[in-house]
Amino acid sequence: MPMILYACIVRLQDGLPLSASSDFHLNKQLLECKRKLKALTLTISQQPPRGTAKVFDFNIHFCSAADISSLAICSGTYPSAMAFCFLDELLWDFSASYNRTAIALASRPYSFLEFDSLIQRVKHNFNFAVDPPVQIDPSPPPVFVKLDEVEERNGTLNGYASSHPQPAPNCRMTPVTALGILSLTLNIMCSALSLIRGVHLAEHSLQCYLYLFHCSARKRKACGLLGIICLCNAYLYGLRNAWQILFHISVAALSAQQILTRKPLDKGSCPGV
Repeated sequence: MPMILYACIVRLQDGLPLSASSDFHLNKQLLECKRKLKALTLTISQQPPRGTAKVFDFNIHFCSAADISSLAICSGTYPSAMAFCFLDELLWDFSASYNRTAIALASRPYSFLEFDSLIQRVKHNFNFAVDPPVQIDPSPPPVFVKLDEVEERNGTLNGYASSHPQPAPNCRMTPVTALGILSLTLNIMCSALSLIRGVHLAEHSLQCYLYLFHCSARKRKACGLLGIICLCNAYLYGLRNAWQILFHISVAALSAQQILTRKPLDKGSCPGV
């Protein structure tokens, strides 16, 4: 029976899986061990450079260097020294095959799946070595990691761990009305008239944003922004005539009214509503 059962390479910064061995095992304990390994990768940057975790009759070994980490699931009887020699060789081979820029730019899981062939070759060499391997103590020595504490840190519940953080749900707003389109158009017009005044440009742009998108404390921001626009226009009295000031304040008031009346479709899906 092979002693090294599974191996993978992940990015140290966020635990993104870069490559893994394509092994198919139906052993329930081994599948559970793989699940715990994936949970471990979420906090791999917070772990020591070398570590070991015990899961059933298996050991999870991991080794980190530079900006990547290698992890392996081994039989409980496999010498730890040889497991870390295997992980060190994977790290060296992966670093020789891909530069740091390529690793940093990887945006999807298993971007370097072709490295699997090299993982399989190295794994085969260690699993079926003719001569008994020399026992060499790894340096620094591995730290024993408790996976239960890792899962609690990840916020897992009932044995479930997500391999990647999930984005917050999008908050759907009620459809834009004709009056809302008018307020957006007038805000754009006011922004164009205030290009030389950065504050006014920012004010009207922010009103457009608050109308189109949901955010926390949206009502307070809309009312506060209306007050700021009124104060700024009062400060410009003398540079602008009364009709210009009235126009800008009216546009701001219309936009604030539209922001306050446009509600989310489903309040349960919007945090902070």
